[in-house]
Amino acid sequence: MTSMTIPLPTVAALEAALHEALAPTQLEVIDESAAHAGHTGANAEGYGTHFRVRIASPKFDGKPRVARHRLVYDALQVFIAQGLHAIAIEVL
Repeated sequence: MTSMTIPLPTVAALEAALHEALAPTQLEVIDESAAHAGHTGANAEGYGTHFRVRIASPKFDGKPRVARHRLVYDALQVFIAQGLHAIAIEVL
């Protein structure tokens, strides 16, 4: 059986998933992985594990903060298996 390497998450991939799921009016995704070198969940590559998401979406209207964050986590769930360890969310 051949082992398959799963690609690490990228800013572009996270942006695409968030655009598709939440149609944001503002979006900034920042890979902060290099700043977490040596921390739990970090990898030797220095990218693809820790991200900051700044986002505004009409799908957040009328929802409490926890529900807004859940929408973001749900949109990015597929990336957990790829090595995504931490997401800092700033709802704008």
